[in-house]
Amino acid sequence: MDKENQILHYIKMNPFISQQELSNKVGLSRPAVANYIANLTKRGQIKGRGYILREKSAIVCIGGANADRKARTNQKVVLYSSNPVNITEACGGVARNFAENLSQLGLSTSLMTCVGDDKEGQWILKETKSQGVDVSQVWVLPTERTGTFTTLLDITGESIVSMADMNIYEKLTISMFEEKWSYITTATAVFLDTNIPEECISYIIKRCSDEKIPIYIDPVSSVKAGKLPIRLDGVELLVPNRKEAEILADTVIDSIQDCQSACEKIRQRGVQNVIITLGDQGAYYFSSEESGHLPPFKTDVVDVTGSGEAFASCAIYGIMNGESLVSACKLGLAGAALTLQTEKSISSFLKPEKLHEIVKEFS
Repeated sequence: MDKENQILHYIKMNPFISQQELSNKVGLSRPAVANYIANLTKRGQIKGRGYILREKSAIVCIGGANADRKARTNQKVVLYSSNPVNITEACGGVARNFAENLSQLGLSTSLMTCVGDDKEGQWILKETKSQGVDVSQVWVLPTERTGTFTTLLDITGESIVSMADMNIYEKLTISMFEEKWSYITTATAVFLDTNIPEECISYIIKRCSDEKIPIYIDPVSSVKAGKLPIRLDGVELLVPNRKEAEILADTVIDSIQDCQSACEKIRQRGVQNVIITLGDQGAYYFSSEESGHLPPFKTDVVDVTGSGEAFASCAIYGIMNGESLVSACKLGLAGAALTLQTEKSISSFLKPEKLHEIVKEFS
């Protein structure tokens, strides 16, 4: 074992070990040990006081965390009129949902977002932390209101109209992410949604590319997809839906064949892998090695909310565990099927063994 690994080994055993103790254990002078620790800290192998070690499986999820409100009718929606509904509230936001999904799948996850100093913000932090997600890097902005997302669902569970109050994210700045960068570098990978300001998105993508940190992106909506920079070098996976892919590829997608040309155009922007989600038509996956279309796994649809995030987070889980793109895509379809079966945005059944069981059943 070399000196660097020896030092890491003893720090792992005792995060509060002194440099002099390390010096005695590894047979180096104290200044030499200090130099090793400085280099390890610079590379992100250890972080903070008390030599907090990097968790190698960790993924930092950057983007939105909102209070989600669903208004569900038990009859056909009548526009421009009063509709009787049942309203439920849950923690939401793309990045927050990803963090919870990935935590359910056994990955060490942390959330980087902002909330207001209000009851919604406190509730989101408490609930997200209770699901095993590290919320220590969330900014609490005292003069802002926590983001909200309100959607009207018809009797089939389909969304008729959604309303988003996301003004709080405009308060995020590049300098705020610069201050957090030493934490971001400790992650194995980064997930990013496009709720944050355009200049912050560009900064994070460029810096991840420069520092060889894999980054996965969900464009969130056709409007917000336009916030992505032209060059997407270093992006490991992009998961747009059909409308978002049309924006990103500047083309029309009317058929499965159109998906391939759209993916080719998106890859020309620097993306390694692309998966276009197609709702009840499944998904189309594309990389330099493989491409193809997979139909959805059959399931009873209770509520579509959260199924897109479940698909993408399960696909990312697959890629982070060394699966091929087609295998990752199948895990995504399994995750979507599980989430469609529940009124909740996050399925409590989302576990690796359950995903593989569903994939095996439909293969």
